[in-house]
Amino acid sequence: MKSIYLRNFVATALLVAVFLLVVTVLCVGVGRGYVITEYRGGMETGAREMARTAAAISRGDSLSGWILRMNVSSVAQSTGDLIFISDSDGLIVNCSDRHLACEHMGRQVPGEFLHRADSGMDDELTDLGGVFPERRYVVIVPIQQSPEERILGYAFVSSDIASMLKPWSTFLSISALIAMVVFVIALLVSLVYFRIMARPLDEIAAASRKFARGDFSVRVRQTMDPTDEMGALIDSFNKMADSLEQAEKRRSEFIANISHELRTPMTTIAGFADGILDGTIPQENQKKYLISIRDETQRLSRLVRSMLSVSQTRAHASDPSRRTVFDLSELMLQTLLSFEGAASKKDLDVDPQLPDNPILVRADKDAITQVIYNLLDNAVKFAAPGSCLTLRLYKDDGKAYVSVKDRGETIPADDLPFIFDRFHKSDRSRSLDKDGVGLGLYLVKTILNSHDEDIAVRSEDGVTEFVFTLPLAEK
Repeated sequence: MKSIYLRNFVATALLVAVFLLVVTVLCVGVGRGYVITEYRGGMETGAREMARTAAAISRGDSLSGWILRMNVSSVAQSTGDLIFISDSDGLIVNCSDRHLACEHMGRQVPGEFLHRADSGMDDELTDLGGVFPERRYVVIVPIQQSPEERILGYAFVSSDIASMLKPWSTFLSISALIAMVVFVIALLVSLVYFRIMARPLDEIAAASRKFARGDFSVRVRQTMDPTDEMGALIDSFNKMADSLEQAEKRRSEFIANISHELRTPMTTIAGFADGILDGTIPQENQKKYLISIRDETQRLSRLVRSMLSVSQTRAHASDPSRRTVFDLSELMLQTLLSFEGAASKKDLDVDPQLPDNPILVRADKDAITQVIYNLLDNAVKFAAPGSCLTLRLYKDDGKAYVSVKDRGETIPADDLPFIFDRFHKSDRSRSLDKDGVGLGLYLVKTILNSHDEDIAVRSEDGVTEFVFTLPLAEK
């Protein structure tokens, strides 16, 4: 179980790691581009506002005046961008840099940049022909009193990549920290979760080892929701354990019963044979005891033959290829005719309540014949002389129902739950088959269970009724 536990844990860790990697790539790729685009949009808006401000101030002051410089410095301080103003020839005459000896003042912007901005605005990553020591994003907007008038100068707004990505870098650092915390928490949760999920598997493995040693008493604790997969597995395992325990009990009981069934005739045979051999039994009585030895031997033969018949019938009934579609009503009538003589001897009134129309079922015809024969044999044997024996067939909810009812002695309520067991000690159930070895009803239930069907028995006030079902054939 540890290997499954570790594999699940590693798989979850890898899944979370891949997820975080994908998120990181998206943040670095898409997020970086988004931040730059948004920042450049702000730079463009600021450049337009700066151009309008410079155009308005130029009505009463020059572009190199202190009033414009104060405005340029104020805007630059709030945005963090570098702003400067040039005349119409590209000579820088005003700058947001507060140092009096500004390095940009008096520098000349190449005309190629001015010509591209004359159409309205220029936006690119450049060093402006050496004005900046490194490449920066620069937005250039012409300064005009109105679109029809001449260009008075140009407003330049620039920012380096580091400044633009500073908020994004801060966000990325916080996101990375949160991702690491989430990753650690996910690992801890998966560690605990898979440990909890693996515990039932460990218990199932331990219980299986005990089963291998013959201990079927152990059960797995049901700590899961019975409706989910693990809970259903635990529930199914415990039901299997119950079945194994019951099977082991039945096996032990079967061995004890068969030992008893074999011991009695064998003891009788051995005792009579020894008596004949050592002369204890007089010669004139030997024939009587030899007849007893023969009867006990035949009884042993019938017992073995019946057990083999049970095994073969159960194997055949479990074979789906042997199942055919046939008229159950006709089969019941044919089987009932074979008991005409036995019913007449006991003066039984037979009441076959069979439908006029055929009832088609899909099953092993020979096996179902055996079921009906055993139930009718049981009913005839235990019906009170002169009473009524009822055989009924009807269908309901996709099933065919067969009822065999006789009137005689009531089966004790304590015996009813065990009446289908092999070699059950009730006199009634031990005489259900014609050989009298106590396997009749066990064979009936075995055949029906092989068809995924069941049989029920009810015995009250001297009326005993057996009812079993069969699947109707699809039309």
